Amino acid sequence: MALQLRSRRLALLLVMAIATHWTLPALSAEGRRKRAEYNDADVQRDIEYRKVDGHSLRLDIYSPKSITFPLPAVLWIQGHRWSRGNKSQTPGVNLVSQGYILVCLDYRLSGEAPFPAQIEDCKAAVRWLRAHAATYHIDPDHIGAWGHSAGGHLAALLGTSGGVAELAGAGGNPSFSDRVQAVCSMAGPSDLVQLYQIVSTSRSDLGHAAKSSLEQFLGGPFEGNKSKAIAASPTTYITKDDSPFLLIHGENDKSIPVSQSQILAEKLKAAGVDVTLEIEKGRGHGVGGPEYGPVITRFFDKYLKTSKAP
Repeated sequence: MALQLRSRRLALLLVMAIATHWTLPALSAEGRRKRAEYNDADVQRDIEYRKVDGHSLRLDIYSPKSITFPLPAVLWIQGHRWSRGNKSQTPGVNLVSQGYILVCLDYRLSGEAPFPAQIEDCKAAVRWLRAHAATYHIDPDHIGAWGHSAGGHLAALLGTSGGVAELAGAGGNPSFSDRVQAVCSMAGPSDLVQLYQIVSTSRSDLGHAAKSSLEQFLGGPFEGNKSKAIAASPTTYITKDDSPFLLIHGENDKSIPVSQSQILAEKLKAAGVDVTLEIEKGRGHGVGGPEYGPVITRFFDKYLKTSKAP
């Protein structure tokens, strides 16, 4: 019995040693990657860009250590069904080494306030960046928006609803424009009425989760909030002067069907807007990855870099 007990203890220690051996190097590698990214950037955190209903909304700014002229800025908008997450969750720090200022913001989540709170906050952030462009070395004429899932939806809504007073919100540097000059939306919703029709008939757990998240975002059951769903849809506001779009979507996305990006691409193209649709074969909602870094960078380079850059 004692021998069996000792054997079990040795086996447990061996499992723990193996787990430590394979876990710690991975964490260290991730830590080294983040430190390498931040070594090339000056990071200014928790800057208040808006105060609404006593709630302080903040953003982080990542910029090159040496700036000799104003640089284009890209606003990263995190997703997570509009209901959770924060500005620390950004994949785009590598843009800083490519000559961009990266801005990551917190916005009011759907559990705190329903639509249009989220887009009002994003628009307030764009106006704030223009109002403080000189302080943070930002080129106010070249600001892009980028996001995934719910963040992709808000980025797309920024791209099509520039100047729409109903979504602007009160206060927050109203004399400055809330328009952006380029949008990258990854796996983002675009027509919330069609999206609800699809997810409400889905039998999958992902479909049920999407339905619940959408209703929380709208502030209640869809039947009483259809007009808000229309107002929250990027497709509602498309005009020929909208910013260029890069849309990336997985063909097998079970949370946000690929048809959402296809519809948006078709309507943008019909209006004469420059749009590129990239459908990833065999991929689901977790679309993107390192292989798309150069694609996204080239897109922003095309529309946000100016002749002032070397």
